[in-house]
Amino acid sequence: MNRFFRSLSVIALVGSMAAAVPAAAQAQSLKAGFVNTDRIFREADAAKAAQAKLEQEFSKRDKEMQDLSKALKAASDKFERDAPTMSESQRQARQRQLADQDRDLQRKNREFQEDLNARKNEELAQVLDKANRIIKTMAETENYDVILQEAVYVNPKLDITDKVIKAMNGAAGK
Repeated sequence: MNRFFRSLSVIALVGSMAAAVPAAAQAQSLKAGFVNTDRIFREADAAKAAQAKLEQEFSKRDKEMQDLSKALKAASDKFERDAPTMSESQRQARQRQLADQDRDLQRKNREFQEDLNARKNEELAQVLDKANRIIKTMAETENYDVILQEAVYVNPKLDITDKVIKAMNGAAGK
């Protein structure tokens, strides 16, 4: 009976080793890559063009916001200088006027930021869509099993971000 259990455990050990060998061989043939999307957003020509487009599109509104802010600051400074010589009713009216201007400026600033963020997200989504199409094509032509875009740690030899950026820049030139 003891001999039977020993034989059974030897058979189980040999069987598990035989199953592990093909799994290890298969794991070594796995071809993986990693793409750093932050670098794509910083370095790809399409991302730089999108950033320039946003700057041009929103520069006028940004200047207007800065001018309104400077005007409010100047009016506030003038009020601080003139307040001691004003009557109480003039001072209260001027304070209400400055508070209204400040609320209006804050509302416009919020709207500006919301519009800018919405447009930025639209532009970055287009860049990411283009990058994903190139990554998919690259994965198919170069026989990658998996390409990741988010990871806690990646061995630098798996990083194919440069290849993707070059492919994006080359596609933009065509």
